[in-house]
Order: sequence, then C-alpha cells, then structure tokens
Amino acid sequence: MLSYALRRILQMIPLLFVISLVIYGLTALQPGDPVDQMIFGNPHIRPEDVVRLREAYGADTPWFEKYWTWLTHAMRGDFGYSRDFSIPATQFIFQQRLPNTLLLTVPALILSTLIAIPLGIFSAVRQYSLPDYILTFLSFIASSAPVFWIGVMVLFLFAVWLPQATNGAISLPPGGLGSAGMDPSAGFAAFWGDRLKYMILPVMVLMLREISSTLRYMRASFLDVINQDFVRTARAKGLPNRSVIYKHALRNSLIPIVTILGLSIPGLFSGAVLTETVFSWPGIGRALLDSLVSKDFNVVMVCLMTLAFLTVIFQLITDLLYGLVDPRIRYN
Repeated sequence: MLSYALRRILQMIPLLFVISLVIYGLTALQPGDPVDQMIFGNPHIRPEDVVRLREAYGADTPWFEKYWTWLTHAMRGDFGYSRDFSIPATQFIFQQRLPNTLLLTVPALILSTLIAIPLGIFSAVRQYSLPDYILTFLSFIASSAPVFWIGVMVLFLFAVWLPQATNGAISLPPGGLGSAGMDPSAGFAAFWGDRLKYMILPVMVLMLREISSTLRYMRASFLDVINQDFVRTARAKGLPNRSVIYKHALRNSLIPIVTILGLSIPGLFSGAVLTETVFSWPGIGRALLDSLVSKDFNVVMVCLMTLAFLTVIFQLITDLLYGLVDPRIRYN
C-alpha cells in the first residue's frame, strides 16, 4: 500500500500543475484587470498614473508570462499578496478564513453522515413503504434545489417568518459570524454560545445537500447487498435481523459511501461559496467570490488551488480506505 500511495502522490504533482495552468488561464480570460478595478470611479487619476500602475502590476504582460512568474514564486511558497488586504494571500486564507469555513463544514459533514446512513438503511429495509417514498422524495427535492435557493428559504423561515409567528420566541440570526462586540474575553460559554447561533442556519443548508446524496447512495447500496446470497444464508441460519443488517450487510454496503464521503469534503468547501455568501459568513467561499469580483487574483489562486488539492488528496484517501472496508482489495 505504501508504494501505491507514493506513486499516487507523485502523480499529483503534474496534475496540480495542469490544474493551476487551467485555473490561471481561465482567470486571465475575465474582462478587466486589477488596475481597471483600482481606477474605477476615480475621476482624479492621471493618465501617467494609470500607465505606472499597469507597469507595476504587469497588466499588459501576456498571461502565460504572468503565470510563469506566479508558478516560480509559488514553488518557493510565495503565493503573492492580497491586494485588498495587504497581507500574504496564504495568511489571509489559512489564518483568517479557513478556520471559519471549518466551523461550518466539519459539523455539517459529521452530522449529515450520522443522520443519512441510518436513514438510508431504514429506507432500504422498508422498501416501497410510505416512509421510504417520503424520504426518497425529500432527498430528490433537496439535491435538485439550488443551494442559494435553499439558503434563502431557510433564511426566510427561521429569521423572518418564525420570529414573527412566535413573537420572537424562535429567532435565529440571518447572517454574520457573531454578535457585535462579542469576543473570547466574554468567556468560553458566552462566546461559543453566541457563535453557535450564527452557525445553525448555514450548517443546516450544507447538511441538507449532504444528507440527500448520502441517503440515496446508502439506500441503493444497501438494497444491492441485502439481496445477495450471503445475506440470505445468514437469514436462513436463523440469525436475528439486527445482526444480519449491522454485522453482515452494513460493512459490505459502505464501499460506495466511502467514495461519496471522500468526495463530499472538497464538495462542502466548494458548496460553501454560495452558502457563505447568502449568510454573510466570512470563510473561504465568501473570500473566493469577493476576490473574483475585486480581481484579487492571488487570493483566487490560493482558494481554487486549495480546493483542487483537497479534491486530489481525498481521492487518494478514499482509494486507500477501500482496502480497509473491503478486504478483497489489495494494493500491489
């Protein structure tokens, strides 16, 4: 397994290189450049100042030359500065924005997995029953609806309609990271109790999409397993239904779920772009959208390369986990 993992890691290097080239090229195709963004709405700027700015930022340099400059610096660990925040792009993303995104994605992944797997088993065991039809219908609705629409509906329900219907008895914050003036000096319980209120709605939106996809895959996988010969043999031996389900069928039905969960992690980060925008949550997703609008390309590259790295690394982890879930799989 170690040699297989090393080969896959070596294959990631040219793959990430190609991904960075494609991302940089697509970013360069956007209309306008950072200088246009800087001089927009400034009637007092002089033409010579515009020329000097374009030379300083290399705005007139071909994109592939700028990419080579960016790549050579990135290979030394220098991903450039954020023009909007005047700090290194990596410091802005990994120190200021990544912890906030993890506050949403980690609880959403854990809770959605703990909910979706039992619901998928329940739906498969009671195939074609009323609960099965209801769960299947709701999962298709949740997976088909756009993330921003789900976010707006959740926002309207819990931050607008319910507070009015209950005279403020049930009310959740419509967005943001925390109450104004709230900081860790207020005490652990007070600070995290306040932060938790702001996390509930965005975590709920991320969970709905994850639950819907994991539930459907779990149901289909479990239905395929419980109809196989070894499960019928276990039932014929007189084993209790609970033992047949959780000791024989469950482990064999987890192989597709390992794939889904492995790819859900980078998917949660990419899905957080719209969720964080709807709920004004200052995470990586919101930083990516804001930097695209303001042409802060160094931040864009750090965000997208982080998502690309997470995707390829969790694909490797998923492949390695197959050997733990299914002993028939061997890596030579």
